[in-house]
Amino acid sequence: MTWPTWLRPSWLFNRRAGIALLWALLIFGVSVTVNVAGIHVVGSIDGWERWLHAHSAHFLAWRLALYAVTAYGWWWMRQRLRQREPMAETHQRLLRVEIAAVVTVVLLEGSQWLRNG
Repeated sequence: MTWPTWLRPSWLFNRRAGIALLWALLIFGVSVTVNVAGIHVVGSIDGWERWLHAHSAHFLAWRLALYAVTAYGWWWMRQRLRQREPMAETHQRLLRVEIAAVVTVVLLEGSQWLRNG
């Protein structure tokens, strides 16, 4: 029995997909480990939440630094891509991705701001 092409999960067994899945699992594992260690060091989940809230300004500075580095990398990549593909279609595609990224960051930071007040 042959499967239709769209039902073959060849993308799942692709090397890139495997590496991306491995990175996602690694990041998830590190985040779980950090949270469990933090709860253990502070003594309770409530204490861990208080510690996170008390240090939220440090985490904001960290996120802003990550956003700045990501924006610089995006700008560098964008310049190279625009030189390689100067068509208007490429510009529109990049513009859509940039708008989506900025809206996503604003929504994420806005939700953090509303939650922490």
